[in-house]
Amino acid sequence: MDILECEVAIVGGGPAGLMAAQVLSSAGQSVHLFDAMPSVGRKFLLAGRGGLNLTHSEPPDIFARRFGAAQDPLAASLAQLDGPGARRWAQDLGIDTFVGSSGRVFPTDMKAAPLLRAWLHRLRHPAPGCPVQMHMRHRWSGWDDAGLLVFTHGAHEVRARARAVVLALGGGSWSRLGSDGAWVPLLAARGIAVAPLKPSNCGFDVQGGWSTVFAERFAGQPLKSVALRLRDGQGVLRFDRKGEFVATATGVEGSLIYAAASLLRQDIASHGQAQFELDLLPDMPAARVLAEVAHPRGSRSLSSHIKSRLRLDGIKAGLLRECVPAATLADPQALAAAIKALPIELQAARPLDEAISSAGGVEFGALDDWGMLHSLPGVFCAGEMLDWEAPTGGYLLTASLATGQRAGQGVLRFLAGHD
Repeated sequence: MDILECEVAIVGGGPAGLMAAQVLSSAGQSVHLFDAMPSVGRKFLLAGRGGLNLTHSEPPDIFARRFGAAQDPLAASLAQLDGPGARRWAQDLGIDTFVGSSGRVFPTDMKAAPLLRAWLHRLRHPAPGCPVQMHMRHRWSGWDDAGLLVFTHGAHEVRARARAVVLALGGGSWSRLGSDGAWVPLLAARGIAVAPLKPSNCGFDVQGGWSTVFAERFAGQPLKSVALRLRDGQGVLRFDRKGEFVATATGVEGSLIYAAASLLRQDIASHGQAQFELDLLPDMPAARVLAEVAHPRGSRSLSSHIKSRLRLDGIKAGLLRECVPAATLADPQALAAAIKALPIELQAARPLDEAISSAGGVEFGALDDWGMLHSLPGVFCAGEMLDWEAPTGGYLLTASLATGQRAGQGVLRFLAGHD
């Protein structure tokens, strides 16, 4: 049986794996990168199809808070590669970036493909350094009894021996692009603590589903310039943000929903459902909304009245009718209150494979400060397979790059201590 001898083996060709490969190859290490797909960076390319959101321009303290409970475990990685660091990295590859009106950072041409091409050219032709050797269509299936990495390549089995390994296998969403979570039982079998993978940055189904009339008329349409608020059991506000989202055939999805997804998911897990308040007119004070609703409407219909007085029509008016009883629509005070705090009940997150990203993964307690598994010296983990989550806005990609860089640096330290 032939065994491929590697100085460093990287399993996974997404941003984290490629960044680890860049760190190691530029330091002169011989790197072999394995990926189950026909080419690397497939999710990266698809995520950038509408414009690659590379990172965010927020100040470091605000940026770090987007990672919630994982803020502290990720601090060392993000201290070395944060938003400005991601921009410098792209610039070093010859890709200029700009800050959009929302604070998000994009390549000047908005495209992912030129960045990926420049990155792969750097990996194959580092100066100085050692070219990365890439092995496509190699699906990792764990370790054999001798500790060798085992890959399925077509009808063949390939084994590799490496002094150090970086696992950058992604989360559990978008399985058609390679992030299928198949690695979870492989690590769990080794006694490594892995938090269950759950959908993050995902859509939700509304309680009982939309009516046929609403779904047929408004599915796919955006709700713009609204505010979403979440309260705890005592009514204390715990989330309040303005933005937009989309009505789907079964519920809701989009950036504003994604930003609250972790809290909504927790509420569903704890209570069997979640509820948020939707302010349909966040820029208009409640007193003015009441005054406009209560204004005599004469012979005009309610739809004409609120369209004329509040410019409330289309999907916003449709959602109002969908979610409140007829008695509320007939009571100006109750109607005004609903416009400013429309209750939307959710029953479940959409399936994991539909999510933009996943929560859960290798628990940080199983790793040292450089991403190495305590129970498997020389094996490092990076990227979305770690137990963190963040909203869309460039945070996901930046943290994947940062943890990949950190793991690569950790490998260099490990190898230096074992020469």
